Amino acid sequence: MIKLEICCYSVNCALIAQKAGADRIELCASPPEGGLTPSSGALRQAIQQISIPVHPIVRPRWGDFCYNNIDFEVMKNDVAYLRDMGFPGVVFGVLNEVGHIDRLRMRQLMSLSGNMEVTFHRAFDMCFDPHVALEQLTELGVKRILTSGQQQNAEMGLPLLKELVQASQGPIIMPGAGVRVSNVSKFLEFGMTEVHSSAGQLKPSSMKYRKAGVTMSSDDCDVDEYSHYCVDGQLVESMKGVISLIQRKR
Repeated sequence: MIKLEICCYSVNCALIAQKAGADRIELCASPPEGGLTPSSGALRQAIQQISIPVHPIVRPRWGDFCYNNIDFEVMKNDVAYLRDMGFPGVVFGVLNEVGHIDRLRMRQLMSLSGNMEVTFHRAFDMCFDPHVALEQLTELGVKRILTSGQQQNAEMGLPLLKELVQASQGPIIMPGAGVRVSNVSKFLEFGMTEVHSSAGQLKPSSMKYRKAGVTMSSDDCDVDEYSHYCVDGQLVESMKGVISLIQRKR
């Protein structure tokens, strides 16, 4: 079965994605930073309200994936917390200073994950050698790798994605970044069994009063404080429709 994972930045978005037919949720916070660890409140709400699998991301800060000791201790605490809460999966990734998989730290996180499925996220797209990284992640026992094929979007990364699918002896290669209705079939044509998409849009605020000239960002006065990123249920439904058609042909 081909699975559609939707990246959601709130429980409300996860509910929309679930209703529209998503197979799994990657739950994150903070879209401008590319996804950070969700709050404990969001995690508890997700456990209570979402019936499809939810895999929260564990990422303590924005930026690269080479963490100092304090960052890593935070990650270990978060992984153990998610495990104890009963989540079926978790998403994380750690690199070392020279761009290779930090196997020592990954082993620690894998051990703390218990029975949770582990997705190694797009830290993979910043690693020095994707083929060596695939071998190392296979040895570590990760369930899947979320990757754009080391390009800005997954469509540009299709050549490497195809190589990884053919070479993988374990982890599922799950394309993500720029996967949408218009191109999802391209990934499935090459035997990929899972795809990842945000299927999102900016949703205007319900506030009628708008305070001009004030933003929550000191660096960017052009930020629109009266909109937020949200899953578009119709896009999710459309992607599921394309996936269903392709699946019936297999």
